[in-house]
Amino acid sequence: MSNDHADETERQITYAALSGLFLSLFAAFALRNKKYHDFLQLKPFDLVQLGLATFRVGRLISYDQVTEPYRLPFTKTVEDSSGAGKTTVAKGSGVRRVIGELISCPICSGTWVAAILVYGMGVAPRATRAFIAIMSATGMAELLNAAQEALEWTGQEQRNEVGGRSSR
Repeated sequence: MSNDHADETERQITYAALSGLFLSLFAAFALRNKKYHDFLQLKPFDLVQLGLATFRVGRLISYDQVTEPYRLPFTKTVEDSSGAGKTTVAKGSGVRRVIGELISCPICSGTWVAAILVYGMGVAPRATRAFIAIMSATGMAELLNAAQEALEWTGQEQRNEVGGRSSR
């Protein structure tokens, strides 16, 4: 068996194990909390907050400098192929690469974050809700900052275009 094939097999086994872990934890949590079945009666605002918190924490895990030391064994930061800056990519092979792939993708890590936050709402609701409030506010701020930057770039591009036409 070639080394690439062995790496791919190890990668698939790792993904299967992580999926099994996720489903096992979900089942254990659901069974443990049968009598608390209504704690997951999420209101629309709760879901929005969970979404924003998951967005922010997923990006924190995948991209922010503060978490770079934790990503370092599994990922590396490289120039983005679009030329728009830097991005995080997995390194290594096997389990190391799988973990790198999971933490370099804010959507992938966000799945685990969302699960932890939902489980946290059942196990430690007050602390979890405080954390969700902080992270959702930060997530909203991040989205508003991105929107402002996009508007500024678009406005500057339009000014440059108009300025270029008037100088002809």
